[in-house]
Amino acid sequence: MPPATPRRTVLAALAAAAGTTAATATPAAALTGACTDGAAGADETRGGHAPAPGTVDNRFWSTYTDWRCGTPAGTRAVAGHRPALVIDAPAGRTDYTDPHTGLTSTWEYAVWTSPVHTSTVPATEVIASWNADTPPGTWLQVELSGAYGDGTRTPWFVMGRWAAGDTDIRRTSVDDQTDGRASLWTDTLSVDDPASGLRILSYRLRLTLHRRPGTTLTPMVWRVGAMASDIPDRFTVPASAPGLDRELIVPRYSQNTHIGQYPEYDNGGEAWCSPTSSQMIVEYWGRRPSPEDLAWVNPAFADPQVCHAARFTYDHQYEGCGNWPFNAAYAATYPDMNAVVTRLRSLADLETLIAAGIPVITSQSFRKEELTGAGYGTSGHLMTVIGFTPAGDVIANDPASPSNEAVRRVYRRREWENIWLRTKRYNASGKVVSGTGGVCYLYFPDRPTPAQRKALAAVGVR
Repeated sequence: MPPATPRRTVLAALAAAAGTTAATATPAAALTGACTDGAAGADETRGGHAPAPGTVDNRFWSTYTDWRCGTPAGTRAVAGHRPALVIDAPAGRTDYTDPHTGLTSTWEYAVWTSPVHTSTVPATEVIASWNADTPPGTWLQVELSGAYGDGTRTPWFVMGRWAAGDTDIRRTSVDDQTDGRASLWTDTLSVDDPASGLRILSYRLRLTLHRRPGTTLTPMVWRVGAMASDIPDRFTVPASAPGLDRELIVPRYSQNTHIGQYPEYDNGGEAWCSPTSSQMIVEYWGRRPSPEDLAWVNPAFADPQVCHAARFTYDHQYEGCGNWPFNAAYAATYPDMNAVVTRLRSLADLETLIAAGIPVITSQSFRKEELTGAGYGTSGHLMTVIGFTPAGDVIANDPASPSNEAVRRVYRRREWENIWLRTKRYNASGKVVSGTGGVCYLYFPDRPTPAQRKALAAVGVR
């Protein structure tokens, strides 16, 4: 069964900002004259941003113009098939002590700061995600600073210290970050008291790219951005009418066939719903780890690619594989893949994506009796929606199944829709706890078809 403990850890104190600071540089806007983010009436048609549907706003920087519109301090934009941000000339050096190994190493670094993005939705939550390659000897840090409606600003919150591998640093979120008004819960920046009316109106992102001193190595960042949202508190959501009869053929993997495997990556089984779901979708798009990538896995274990996904999504601070942006970043390490964390409004949005051939990884929590046929209850679980029956019921590849053959499930539309989209629920003890409010991962090719591009734009993702 999925884990019975809450996904987020309670935060307690204000964390110090990261050990690197963006140096002053000539604003790249002066180079292009096309940078309008943060201004009144900002252009909403540029790559990465579409009009929000009222409760969710997505902004992702990924084009050559996007990268040049930021403020560089030792970084540069690279044009081509997939525009990227790389280290040009380091802005300085910094020492980093890995909290999970105790080792201190010196790194050269360069910094890129995004333009201010004014959200179309004054937000109670903001979640960043990124797509990058970090060759051995490199890593990156993602930070976010927001502006409140009263004109004050948050500090720079560290949204993640990340590397595709785990030989240079241990991939990690950073606990104990708060300014007394908003707190970072593993990967989600949340206003502490939404009922107060306090909202985050705008934000900037800051990327710090690191490499071994004296080398020409560099991370390559293809996409970075965030989803800002204000989902109303609700125990139930309006029912949607069925609108699609289609099923996508997606590989089926069970997390429970891995029970007890790799305790250092949270012991397999119930803890691996997120990487198992991620691996199903990675392979749906025709990507998979090579035999060389899998050589470290015990050959006695079935589906070694699931073990691989668990290792390379593992968050050493959270001590689990359920960090949402880390899963998206893992999926995007495969050739020409994009991945984002966002929220959807309804099953109609899911139907739009499935109709275009895009399966969706969804996050939900429920008691056993709330989802007929599941056979378990959970405080947080990921599964993959792959289609809808003629009656509109949800077809899901649910990794919380005893075998690969049992992974395909059909869940009642009304039950499934409510447990996914609500923000409040009663747990087994009768206590009011939170729901995820439509959170999902979207993985898609860097060159989607016109129909796929249209479907993604319809849910606010470009």
